[in-house]
Amino acid sequence: MKALNRAKINSFLDALRQRLRVFFEHTRDHFQENRARWIISVLIFLLLVATLWPSVFVTIHAGEAGVYYKRFGGGTIVDKVYGEGFNVIAPWDIMTVYNVRFQTNEHEIDVLTNKGMQVHIKLATTYKPEYETLGVLHQKVGPDYYHKIIVPAVETTVRKLVGKYDVEELYITQKDVLQKLTNEAAAYANDKYVKIESLQITKIEMPPKIKEAIEKKQEEQQLSEAYQYKLEREKKEAERKEIEAKGVQLANSIISSSLTDQILRWKGIEATLDVSKSQNSKIVLFGSGKTGLPLLFDTNTAIPTGKGK
Repeated sequence: MKALNRAKINSFLDALRQRLRVFFEHTRDHFQENRARWIISVLIFLLLVATLWPSVFVTIHAGEAGVYYKRFGGGTIVDKVYGEGFNVIAPWDIMTVYNVRFQTNEHEIDVLTNKGMQVHIKLATTYKPEYETLGVLHQKVGPDYYHKIIVPAVETTVRKLVGKYDVEELYITQKDVLQKLTNEAAAYANDKYVKIESLQITKIEMPPKIKEAIEKKQEEQQLSEAYQYKLEREKKEAERKEIEAKGVQLANSIISSSLTDQILRWKGIEATLDVSKSQNSKIVLFGSGKTGLPLLFDTNTAIPTGKGK
């Protein structure tokens, strides 16, 4: 039985080898007879692969997200955003890749102040699309959302806000204006599926004479404030000296009222007694009158004598 089964298997394998040999020989003969057609077919296939590769195999890099458009499946998929990685799609569909990181673009605009003065402002806008609503943004606006949403939002806000100031206020209070611009522009753009993170006024250009007048006024104001500060400082110093003089005067008045003749005589006697207790030789001169106090002279100290008298 085993020998019979083995013979059947060998017979089947021999038949299979024979058929494969015939197939390859036939294919070889066919290729040799139609070599040109085979080469052209391979080239066409490679060309199709090279052409369809970007449409079929889509790589979404770091900081990017994709929106899938199905040509025969309902159009733009708005409830799903494709994240980073490798994706395979049908060649007739489209995967649009967006940069979802914060981006900064510069923008220039001419605006009028509340007094009709034209000012040229250069702005730097930092923004990004909202990730969760990227599909809706793609469907309603498209990849060129910066020029369709961000720029109009910034220009509308700038014209509206700057029109409330005159040139001098705008030049001096740039930080306050900038904060208001950011808040209002962000509120406007957030309803349009994008986020404005910040606005920076990089430069304000105005007529040279106006700018020179503003700077001169600021300089004069600073000098005035410095002069006022000096006046206040001198005034406080004068008040301090006046208070000090009044204190000295009051102290002298108190001391003068307490120094009677008896106290002065007693203090003189005490000083004389203290000096007389020392070991040095002394000469004692008694003063005249009731208030005269004795005078002591050290004999070791030479008493100057008048010369030429």
